[in-house]
Amino acid sequence: MRVAVIGTGTMGAGMAASILRAGHDLSVWNRTAERTTDLVNSGARGSTDPTDCVRDADVVVTMLYDEAATAYAAAAFLPAMRDGAVWMQSATVGPAGARRLADVAARHDVAMLDAPVLGTKAPAEQGTLTALVSGPDSLHETVRPVLEAIAVKTVSAGAEPGAASALKLACNAMVATLTAATAQSVAIARHLGVDPTLFLQALDGGPIGAPYTQLKGTAMIERAFTPSFGVDGVVKDLDLMIDATDTSAGRLLGAVRAAFADASDRGHGSDDMASVIDAFAPPA
Repeated sequence: MRVAVIGTGTMGAGMAASILRAGHDLSVWNRTAERTTDLVNSGARGSTDPTDCVRDADVVVTMLYDEAATAYAAAAFLPAMRDGAVWMQSATVGPAGARRLADVAARHDVAMLDAPVLGTKAPAEQGTLTALVSGPDSLHETVRPVLEAIAVKTVSAGAEPGAASALKLACNAMVATLTAATAQSVAIARHLGVDPTLFLQALDGGPIGAPYTQLKGTAMIERAFTPSFGVDGVVKDLDLMIDATDTSAGRLLGAVRAAFADASDRGHGSDDMASVIDAFAPPA
């Protein structure tokens, strides 16, 4: 299968590597061309622009920062997509954004599958993401080889674009809230004179000792902030959640957003979301 990947940042590069490893003919484009170098060295075709990237592709995967970046690239590549090719839109853009992008695709007679993913850098590189998809069943079948390359599980959210993106926001709300809650507990342990590693030890193996809590809690304690999911990206996603929900459904979102925004203001915008721990420290 001929696949094009538009956007080879932290997530897109890992997804592209998994697609290439599965034996597909891959072309890649990124605004910062240097981010495609490793993929090109591994056998992908580097492209000079989005139009060139998608020209012969059966499936076009977009993994860009937000709706604006995706729409900008789509304006270039949609007219160049061949008849029958499918656009698999994987950026986190929210349900309204997904519907707007699907409308843009329809104006170019291109079918779009709403297909965000769950996971961070390592699962993207390992091909062990969870894919969330919504759109006609026929599109699911067309992109199945790509989904099998990047994901170990696919969850269908229905036939309408925007449904998978809505599910992605619900899942990311849990990720952001759990990370902030872990940071709060680490900070409370420290404030009360308790070794915070004992907090993780106490939870480990129990019903609330989730592997993710252990992963992010350890990163907080060790101050290991190499980005898998950057703080500014979390804030962007929380803004999408707040816009898409009311104050009842999204009751905690404002407080969680404030913590991550504080971490960004403290210089952690491009660091991993574990750096939200610094939002629970007294101001310098």
